Amino acid sequence: MADATTPKWLNPSEMKAWRQYIVASRRLLEALDSDLEPHDVSMADYEILAQLSDAPDRRMRMSELADVAMLSRSRLSHRMKVMEKAGWVKRESCPIDKRGYFAVMTPKGLKAIVAAAPDHVVSVRTRFVDHLTKADQVALAEIFARVSKSLRESDKEID
Repeated sequence: MADATTPKWLNPSEMKAWRQYIVASRRLLEALDSDLEPHDVSMADYEILAQLSDAPDRRMRMSELADVAMLSRSRLSHRMKVMEKAGWVKRESCPIDKRGYFAVMTPKGLKAIVAAAPDHVVSVRTRFVDHLTKADQVALAEIFARVSKSLRESDKEID
């Protein structure tokens, strides 16, 4: 009988699924990042710009943007400095909460994502979506919804 400190090791099938996921996801993200290079936009920048472009008035609280873009607040702060230098975003102080800030997409930022989006969609389609059946798409959406939910719940337990 295993005690509480002994991990439940992955069996060969579990290990194969895990390794395939890790290798494919890293290669996919590297390829998507590479495909954005001609636009001088990284995947992290693209995700931030995409979130802001969908937000009301193209602005979000920095804390909310960090959460939806899956970045730590310090990583978002670093990306914001780079993106501010490029002229894509600006920070505005929150009139209600003097400690809070908004990330605001500039017209130049909107131009950047509008220019990059068609190539990014082609990249996502050819590198990922076109390799999936409709059933695969449904299964992956369900799988990652479960994984995401579990991760969110365990994060709440830690907080």
